[in-house]
Amino acid sequence: MTEFLQQVVQGVGSGAVYASLALALVLIHRFTGIVNLAQGELAMFSTYVAWQLVHSGMPFWLALPVTLGVSFVGGMLIERVIVRPVEGAPELTIVIVTVGLFIFVNAAAGLIWSFTVKSFPQPFPDGGAELAGVRLGWSVLGVVGVVAAVMGLLYLLFRHTSVGLTMRAVSCNPVSARLSGVRVGRVLMLGWGLAATVGALSGVLVAPQLFLEPNMMGGVLIYAFAAATLGGFDSPVGAVAGGLVVGVAETLAGAYVDAVGADLKIGVPLLIILVVLLLRPQGLFGRAAVERA
Repeated sequence: MTEFLQQVVQGVGSGAVYASLALALVLIHRFTGIVNLAQGELAMFSTYVAWQLVHSGMPFWLALPVTLGVSFVGGMLIERVIVRPVEGAPELTIVIVTVGLFIFVNAAAGLIWSFTVKSFPQPFPDGGAELAGVRLGWSVLGVVGVVAAVMGLLYLLFRHTSVGLTMRAVSCNPVSARLSGVRVGRVLMLGWGLAATVGALSGVLVAPQLFLEPNMMGGVLIYAFAAATLGGFDSPVGAVAGGLVVGVAETLAGAYVDAVGADLKIGVPLLIILVVLLLRPQGLFGRAAVERA
């Protein structure tokens, strides 16, 4: 039983990272209806920015807010320069734009920092606490705490500020919001900026567990897609819950299912995506689309 609980704790730590990237996917989808295939690459690029700052001598906990600020501005610029011109275009056009952004950001990171594998500093101390025989590493507790803090801040923003009220209005009905005098374009820029910031946080959190290189977020993006699909692409709470479920399921399958093991764990999120799309396409926390006949 202790070993099982230990695996669950490790799964929660991994799931928190998946949840943060899934949350970024959900934020963009709620505001623009776009599934941003380049979200993982944007997070990777931001992680390189953090690495560069730390490598230049800046303390990690000072480099982190600077990186998040750069990511916020970068997300808004991407919406204004790349996404805004194809607003209202067919879905295939938007998919092609996000795929192109994926390729461009990946190549740009390789051009600037090379494709050589780099190590990323661990922001949390080694060691941990023990509870009922289960070891709780400070890194796991730190990751879960950071994601919980982000969720709390987003809740306060959306529920208790005028900016959040405006953003919710735009996400519900951008046409009516525009007719009411809301500057929808600025709100969409803000939404992309927030998503880029949350995504950057996921990259910084997962980088110490992986090696920093331009393709490091490919697998994480698949897990994040599974989390967003499971929870629902219109539900931030569902994205976080889905991330935790995916993380625990992946860890338990790798530990106890011999056919999966450590090498085939990537099949777990793919299976989750398939099952959810077949049985409940809107996700566990999502709402089915209703159209008036």
